[in-house]
Amino acid sequence: MSINELERFSPFYQNVRDTLSHARQSAFKAVNATMVEAYWQVGRFIVEEEQQGLARAEYGTRLIELLAERLVLEFGKGFDKRNLHYFRQFYLTFPIVNALRSQLSWTHYRELMRIRDERARE
Repeated sequence: MSINELERFSPFYQNVRDTLSHARQSAFKAVNATMVEAYWQVGRFIVEEEQQGLARAEYGTRLIELLAERLVLEFGKGFDKRNLHYFRQFYLTFPIVNALRSQLSWTHYRELMRIRDERARE
């Protein structure tokens, strides 16, 4: 390519590049928001299953362990016992799904859950 062709090509390339970068960022944000909501739902399922009665207390203590074993086999290590405990805590800390902010990532919510003072967390 000649210098003139490169100079003419540069704005075109930049437009294509910017469009693809923007699309990637938008897709990442959409996936992140969907996964954050899915983690909240899993936390809700766990809490609801655990709270079905006192006679099920022993079952409830093994619930996360059993669930983790199966989920790790199918979905990988991101669904181990520790993360399932985080999902449960996520639901308990933020019990209203509509209050979740799509701008926040799972990492943000994990940091917020560490703040014990509810007013400070808000």
